[in-house]
Amino acid sequence: MASITQRIQNLTGTSPKARALAQHDDDVVIVVAVRSAITKAKKGGFKDTRPEEILSGVLRAAYTKAGVNPAIFGDITVGNVLPAGGGATAARMAALHAGIPNTVPISTVNRQCASGLQAVNVIASEIISGQIDIGIGAGVESMTFGYGGGAMPDGFSEAVLSNKEAEDCLLPMGITSENVAADFGISRQVQDEFAAKSFQKAAAAQKAGKFKDEIVPLKVKWVDPKTEQEKEIVVENDDGVRDGVTAESLAKLKPAFKRDGSTHAGNASQVSDGAAAVILARRSTAKKLGLPIVGKFVAASYTGVPPRIMGVGPAYAIPKVLELTGLSKEDIDFYEINEAFASQAVYSVQVLGIPFEKVNLNGGAIAIGHPLGCTGARQVATGLNIAKQTGGKIFVTSMCIGSGMGMAAVFVSEQ
Repeated sequence: MASITQRIQNLTGTSPKARALAQHDDDVVIVVAVRSAITKAKKGGFKDTRPEEILSGVLRAAYTKAGVNPAIFGDITVGNVLPAGGGATAARMAALHAGIPNTVPISTVNRQCASGLQAVNVIASEIISGQIDIGIGAGVESMTFGYGGGAMPDGFSEAVLSNKEAEDCLLPMGITSENVAADFGISRQVQDEFAAKSFQKAAAAQKAGKFKDEIVPLKVKWVDPKTEQEKEIVVENDDGVRDGVTAESLAKLKPAFKRDGSTHAGNASQVSDGAAAVILARRSTAKKLGLPIVGKFVAASYTGVPPRIMGVGPAYAIPKVLELTGLSKEDIDFYEINEAFASQAVYSVQVLGIPFEKVNLNGGAIAIGHPLGCTGARQVATGLNIAKQTGGKIFVTSMCIGSGMGMAAVFVSEQ
């Protein structure tokens, strides 16, 4: 039997779900959310394009699509994990090149794989606190130019490394995946089946043109590796998506991190290049300016987990944001959970007790790719696109975070 409080909530329409769906002038709304295609690092469409150019194209496309005068932005925050020269300079250069005037400030943030969502949350928080009325939360990564040994420092403090968990922060991400698989009994077969479904969903979505509305085509220069000739191309499709992948075909791949391991190139996220941008505003401001409103930011939450099993982050971050909002798992129409590795994605879904059918409806990072700083913003664009296609209203985005954290956020579609 429902409690008196629950019955009152049902009568007055003040249930957590009703509150999430309600519209008020002080809400933080999403005006537009777009992304570039996600391409293979060192091989794909953006292999010869610097991250600031990808970001510039996406920023310009975002405010152009929304019909926003870029001079009115109160702030821009960009998630970027592997920045050259300190990070903020390239982001500032991208904004200026995108036609955003020098009166609009910008910063970069790095919460590893959650950096793009961190950027969205920073702008949302600035709107909630009254610091700004409208801004952009974005993310970018070129793993072509920023990833690898050159991004690593030449050493770390021996005193700090004497702490075991501090030392665990340096574990290769693939080893943390192996730890999750071993600790929680996630078999190679289960991982490969999950990964194959990610590829199959993404391939089907790509064939059906389901990514088209979230992707901004970008014209870039590209050097043909066979002829070494430079030419202009339009990058408009995720080039890591492969058709015909099965659990059986993945079973033939060798483990990448341990001889007897279960993590390999086919059940781990792809090393990728890409950018995404989300324009957020106070609802009253968006209405006053006549801007489109496609969604609403509800809340975000973070949590810490042991660094050696960093991939379990979503299993703890999602319950935290649901508790914050009062929403139940059943209130959520679908989830975008980043597939850093099949092991951790499977574990998170199992522990959360949510149907796999509600997770990553158009595939995830195993099939599409994971440009580190971009993914958190990319998931917002993908989530809103899926909501429009399916009629879903409330969705959650989440990801694990290198060094042992998780982040999750709740959004509402108003399309």
